[in-house]
Amino acid sequence: MANNTKTTVALVSISAAVLAIIIGGVMVTNNIGKPSYEISEEEALKDLDKKLKNVDVTEVQPRKATVDFTNTSLAASLPDIEQYPLSVTGEGQINIEIFASPEKAGTGTDGWIINAANEFNHQNNRTSGGKTMSVSIRNITSGTGSDYIVSGKYLPDAYTPSNTMWGTMAVSNGADLTLVEERMVGNVAGILLADDMVKTLTADYKDITISTITQAARDGKVSMGYTYPYTSSTGLNFLVSSLYSFDNSDPLSSKAVSDFQSFQATVPFVCYTTQQMRSAMSSGSLNACIMEYQTYANDSTLQREYEFYPFGVRHDNPMYEVGNIGSEKEEVLDAFTEFCLSSEQQKEASECGFNNLNDYVSKEPEFDAATLLNAQQLWKREKDSGKPVVAVFVADVSGSMSGDPLNRLKTSLVSASQYINSDNYIGLVSYSSDVQINLPIAKFDLDQRSYFTGAVEDLSASGSTCTYDAVLQGVRMLRDSKEIVPDAKLMLFVLSDGETNVGNSFSDIEGIVGALDIPVYTIGYNADLAELGELSAINEAATIDADSEDVVYKLSALFNAQM
Repeated sequence: MANNTKTTVALVSISAAVLAIIIGGVMVTNNIGKPSYEISEEEALKDLDKKLKNVDVTEVQPRKATVDFTNTSLAASLPDIEQYPLSVTGEGQINIEIFASPEKAGTGTDGWIINAANEFNHQNNRTSGGKTMSVSIRNITSGTGSDYIVSGKYLPDAYTPSNTMWGTMAVSNGADLTLVEERMVGNVAGILLADDMVKTLTADYKDITISTITQAARDGKVSMGYTYPYTSSTGLNFLVSSLYSFDNSDPLSSKAVSDFQSFQATVPFVCYTTQQMRSAMSSGSLNACIMEYQTYANDSTLQREYEFYPFGVRHDNPMYEVGNIGSEKEEVLDAFTEFCLSSEQQKEASECGFNNLNDYVSKEPEFDAATLLNAQQLWKREKDSGKPVVAVFVADVSGSMSGDPLNRLKTSLVSASQYINSDNYIGLVSYSSDVQINLPIAKFDLDQRSYFTGAVEDLSASGSTCTYDAVLQGVRMLRDSKEIVPDAKLMLFVLSDGETNVGNSFSDIEGIVGALDIPVYTIGYNADLAELGELSAINEAATIDADSEDVVYKLSALFNAQM
């Protein structure tokens, strides 16, 4: 079991980038791009065919190329640690670096541990040997921090994730972690319900619990959203808590899996971040979601419109020592931990929204590593309720992409495609002054992977930029694929610099894409992210800024999450 678990994490934990992307390059879209008018699906298909009659589309004979699976290790996929720069840089003679999760290592009310570190450093405390102490803080999501530690790519001296689940999984996969403090600051995960939903659920189910809320979703009474369980502490907590509510004796039983499939079929989409979920709620797509209480406590609008129902294990922000850091660094870590637990620092934590709901006790057990890891795998396997994904990649090969942008597009797309499941269906379109079908949609088996690799490698740049013509062609291919895979989940990925200058405009295709309900994920290379963000916003997808060294990690995470 242990060896299988390690293999599982090495293959899937690449997805722990997704939440961190919001810091380093994902623009979460809201409904600014929603169509100002609505058309029916039938009207959209007629308009699609009409517009495509004026688009010059040619087919390219694809060639096979070698598929390289040798660079799929977690360490190889992780970007340089400087993609997550230090928020606090300690300058003491004995300095320790701490990975800290964003809700306490960000800014404003999310910056409690940043403020604590700065105050600690200003005191110029000394070790028993007379050397000055200091701490450095690196803002990094719990899952991504775990990836660095498990892979050995970069080791901090200490690690404080949102909850103990990440430590449990990391230790099971070979990480050398020692629990220093179980609770640095208190926090709780919960479900937010819109006020009208509270009345409905109370009337229909009496008690409001995670069990009745998921049942209400299965009954079609609640539109529930949650965050990605490979990166989000709250999302992971919700996943295992839901499975436990389906079967208390075995959260991975066939009954639990069956109930999860039934629930998941009602979920409109899984959000990458709390911010994306907030946007979906404000647009009316969701009327229930998950969130940490600390975020809820700092938002008066949320408090007016939603009620908070706690669930799952507590998020008490444990502190771990990473490896054997030596006696001097251990003395600094102990001193900083004690400083953070002082009444003054705990008061500041409370002012940041922590240390509420202290009487809450989890009904769920402390899940072991095998359960957590298997739950993540189950989610990836069942998140589409057994439906395959059909995706078309739309690549910009206009003159403005020439050189480095196109080279990065090709490298990142080929590398990240290794994380697309073979049960899904993939096609490729490219565009400049006109549109080319480089690879018709087919099941992503080894043959199709080989053709896909060759087609991407053969892309070359020249000409103008007809982005929306290519989007229409991609949409047409996706709709046609339903004849072969009728129950498939359709999605489009547009890789571009976002500078459209010929062909159809955004307003020409906005209603079509909206009516056909196909999410469009956009990846920008030296890009006009505003234009790309508008396209992704139509159906509440996301835009990735690929202009950084971690683009492969970002795309690998995105593909692993979606496909």
